[in-house]
Amino acid sequence: MTAQLPRPSLAPTPPPPLSRKATAVLVLACLGQFVGVLDASIVNLALPSMGAELGLSSTGLQWVVNAYVLAFGGLLLLGGRASDLYGERRVFVVGASLFTVASLLGGIATTPTALIIARAVQGMGVAVLAPTTLTILTTTFPKGRRRTKAIASWTAVGAAGGAVGAALGGLITQYLSWRWTLLVNVPIGVALVITALVVIGRRLPGETRRLDVLGTILVTTGLTALAYGTVQTHEHGWVSVPALLPLGSGALALAAFLLVQSRTAQPLVPLGLLRNRLVAGSSIATFLMGAIFMSMWYFLTLHMQDDLGYSPVQAGFAFVPHALMLVAASRAAPWLLHRMGNRTLIVAGAVLGLAGLLWQARMTEDYVGGILIPGLLMCAGAAVSQPPIAIVGTAGIDRADSGLVSGLLTASRTVGGSLGLAALVTLAATQANPVQGASAAFLVGAGLMVVTIAVVLLVLPRGAGGTPATA
Repeated sequence: MTAQLPRPSLAPTPPPPLSRKATAVLVLACLGQFVGVLDASIVNLALPSMGAELGLSSTGLQWVVNAYVLAFGGLLLLGGRASDLYGERRVFVVGASLFTVASLLGGIATTPTALIIARAVQGMGVAVLAPTTLTILTTTFPKGRRRTKAIASWTAVGAAGGAVGAALGGLITQYLSWRWTLLVNVPIGVALVITALVVIGRRLPGETRRLDVLGTILVTTGLTALAYGTVQTHEHGWVSVPALLPLGSGALALAAFLLVQSRTAQPLVPLGLLRNRLVAGSSIATFLMGAIFMSMWYFLTLHMQDDLGYSPVQAGFAFVPHALMLVAASRAAPWLLHRMGNRTLIVAGAVLGLAGLLWQARMTEDYVGGILIPGLLMCAGAAVSQPPIAIVGTAGIDRADSGLVSGLLTASRTVGGSLGLAALVTLAATQANPVQGASAAFLVGAGLMVVTIAVVLLVLPRGAGGTPATA
């Protein structure tokens, strides 16, 4: 009788549990991501108090947000490339230290100028820190189930940072002071620095390269000028000299940046990388979603306090269900990826977000129908679409470019959020009243979401970043 060989099991073998070091790296990356997103939103509910104490106008208050976001977005490409050249450990520590010091200076600021400068320096620190967090994950966890779950956790924590920031901002503003929305970052930043020194191993680059300083200056100048020009349209209109001059200057700076990148031997962004359909499609989708969801938090916050009469604490707690939805949906993303695939899940999330935006544009005054349900739809859409976008964008990228691509994706989201916020605030100001202005902003957001769906379907190939089985 011929002995029969045992039949291999078709069930997937569960991976062994994470080591302590891998778990610590995951926690550190998630905390670094969380603090960057948290600080972009925690000040929103404190804006009225900042304006009252420091004498900030509505435009000045917008720059408390935009100074952070533009410095963040403008330097993200530099931060991502720096981690490739100098190692994640060194760059992470530098970024966290800069962020911590700036948070302290912002918390004790006594003039509008000092506060806005501190916010800009905060953005610089996070610009160095944020892309390193994704790079740490993609270099620590190999492609497959482990990386998918790690990126889903990273996305969930980052997505929840916006809602948690809003809730904490309301509590801190009402019971302590707006200053503590900045000072609370100091102990967190110190913990990040100490943990990074212990957990992240030293890594020397495989080749000696230099940073593209000219390219960094051009792209940062161009993005900042575009945002400033968009803000100027609020007071002077789109065809005025104060708006057209910075808008034109920004466009020229970005054109010069592309020219420099095509001719320098060691560019900040190799143009060949932008011709990669996965990188390009993911970056465009991330840019559009950043424009939509950054504005969502801004308009909902002002609507609840200025139009519906919510206190900062009430407005903060109104966002708690949104935070829970963000976490739950992000944690469900790996399960959905296994069954749907990356591109299908991105589109499904965008459709959910589109439904929420159209519902929110009705601007009804009751909490359940006017804020809770549409907000949950938008948050669910954002949460399930972000992990597959990150997976697609980083799929097949060499380790030498992993930091740059991480920075590119994060920059796309942040710059999209800044420019989208500036443009939609300008649009809202042209309407008859704030409620109609917010409604118009959400309708434009719905239009941008339709464009996002089209980009995903037309640019990203089927099976982008892996099939459902490999996910």
